[in-house]
Amino acid sequence: MPHFPMNTGFQPNTEMPDEKHPSVQVKNRRKRYLDQHPEYFSAELELADPLLYDRLIRRFQTPQEREAQGRAKGFSGVLQTDLMRSEAKIDALANPDPNAMLSYTRGRDGEILAEDRDDIPANKEEGEKAWQWEMGLRFMRGDDPDFDYKTVDENEEYDDLSEELDDYFEDEEPEWVVGDSRGEDAREKLQGETGIQDF
Repeated sequence: MPHFPMNTGFQPNTEMPDEKHPSVQVKNRRKRYLDQHPEYFSAELELADPLLYDRLIRRFQTPQEREAQGRAKGFSGVLQTDLMRSEAKIDALANPDPNAMLSYTRGRDGEILAEDRDDIPANKEEGEKAWQWEMGLRFMRGDDPDFDYKTVDENEEYDDLSEELDDYFEDEEPEWVVGDSRGEDAREKLQGETGIQDF
């Protein structure tokens, strides 16, 4: 007969289920916030990652769209964006990220060139989806230093209501049950059921 040690180190799981865990609740609230506020992904978010914005959004803009965006930013806004994009290219060249969508190299004349990877979008719609996906993940991780996450993380208005709906419908009696729901009629029958499996 095998001998099992008394203290196996096994501890029962006393943690909350995943859907009740605070970190999951926070991420659910952040996701719901993004769903309700698509304006979060406006052009002002360009400064969060100017290189990614350049390759996913800006490359598909028409000259008229770029001009309108430049007017909205003003001269100082355009200058700031251009400087940040240049600094980000130099940094990406000096510190290549193997997980980045783009890699940068020096050209023959010293210019900085972006080498596209396979997952660069082919059109404007795909670029916008990829931009929203990347910025959405950044937001979910809590990596937006300009956003006050407490306004979302501690706000019950962004909770998912499906749990409350489940509780509501759990108390409802199915329409197909005939008889008293208190159990007085033990001969509950299904309306419209013949008892014959027809398949």
